[in-house]
Amino acid sequence: MTASISPALASTLILVALGAAGCNTLAGRALDVPVHLAAHQLCSAAFVGGLDPQRYFDEAVKPEGGSIGGLIRHHVDVDRREATASFAGRSSRAVWRGSAGCVVVQGPLPPAPIVPPRDRATLMPQIAETAVPIAGSPQLADALDKAFAETPRAPHRATKAIVVLKDGRIVAEKYAVGFGADTPLPGWSMTKTMTNAALGVLVRQGRIDMNAPLPFPGWSDAGNPRRQVTLDHLLRMSSGLDLGDSMNPGLMSIFDRSTQVMFAVPDTAGALEHVKLVATPGVSFRYADGSTQLLSRLIRERAGGTGNDALAFVHRELFWPLGMNHSTLELDAAGTPLGAVGLWASARDWARLGQLYVDDGVVGGVRILPVGWVDYTARLTPGSEAYGYGAGVWTNRGNSAGAQRRPHFPPDSFMARGHQGQYAIIIPSRRIVIVRMGPAFTPFGEMPVVDQLVGDVLAALPS
Repeated sequence: MTASISPALASTLILVALGAAGCNTLAGRALDVPVHLAAHQLCSAAFVGGLDPQRYFDEAVKPEGGSIGGLIRHHVDVDRREATASFAGRSSRAVWRGSAGCVVVQGPLPPAPIVPPRDRATLMPQIAETAVPIAGSPQLADALDKAFAETPRAPHRATKAIVVLKDGRIVAEKYAVGFGADTPLPGWSMTKTMTNAALGVLVRQGRIDMNAPLPFPGWSDAGNPRRQVTLDHLLRMSSGLDLGDSMNPGLMSIFDRSTQVMFAVPDTAGALEHVKLVATPGVSFRYADGSTQLLSRLIRERAGGTGNDALAFVHRELFWPLGMNHSTLELDAAGTPLGAVGLWASARDWARLGQLYVDDGVVGGVRILPVGWVDYTARLTPGSEAYGYGAGVWTNRGNSAGAQRRPHFPPDSFMARGHQGQYAIIIPSRRIVIVRMGPAFTPFGEMPVVDQLVGDVLAALPS
């Protein structure tokens, strides 16, 4: 009989061997990803979300690391407002910088960005009178209870918050013990929808054209193939650039270009300046965080060029008008917003962002997003039919494959969706937003349970 080892042990042995290969090899640098990710997320959990760091590690970080998750050593220093992590000879330190959240220290850091004093009134009407959770009708309460029901054994769904809005008002919500209406939670790739909104603001202001090339040095030069790549291509994940693949996160994604850029370099967009064009733009769909980071740098530049400018722009144009008062958009060390994955916000704040799209980009009678932007956002991207992707959202519009995966979602619905089961489902025809938060590692990112939640909520609410 031939001796064998488990896949988990094999992966661990391979990664340890890669660590021994040296810091300067591509394989060696891949090991920076898990320690940087662990340090950053623990710092954010402790000092942005106010969460218990050990519980967060056990629920959200350890399972992320697969076979090596339990081998990552970690520590949160409350007095110094920092978190550290180490594994296989690699170590990382992330520090909290107030309104800019946490950042991994990878060399000298510029002064911490600061959000300026508030100068905009909240335009969105109140979605609830108090922070006390709203139970809703018995049918709605049952629907939320079903979605909260925990699995008897791993993988667990670890649901932390569900909020249901109807006509701009909360009609039901539920939180896990220790969580509440004001608790910031990580949205992961739900952040891409916030980036979509920021781009929409710039379009309305006449400061960008989505059909224009990305205005980076050299990209628009005659003979440079990247001049074909437009902002629309990047937002729709169809740029043809060699940006990696963020569709299937997991242990082996540490070798992916976008993953390394997001967690193992100080300048996320700068690391992609020289990426090559490998396919015709607008033809093939390839979901990659790097696409959004390139757009995030454009937002920073149009806002004024610095991290301070970027934070001021997002707060002034989005957070303050929408009443997103428990939201923190994190930046990389170069001051570029982590527009692909870096927004922490309360479940109610995520619902407020969804309501902006239900109301066609108008808040309190004031247009935030340009006319037609919501339909543009939800329109199916050619090439994404197997999944159903729009422009910074996942969509059921014109998408039979997506409808099969999400049978309870109405045909006009679309959603912000993030890793580990984060959802903000937007249903304009019913004027409903459903938010689900929590580090789920269940099959298909908790999609079957969330789809049933949508069906139960729609059945409980009048048309």
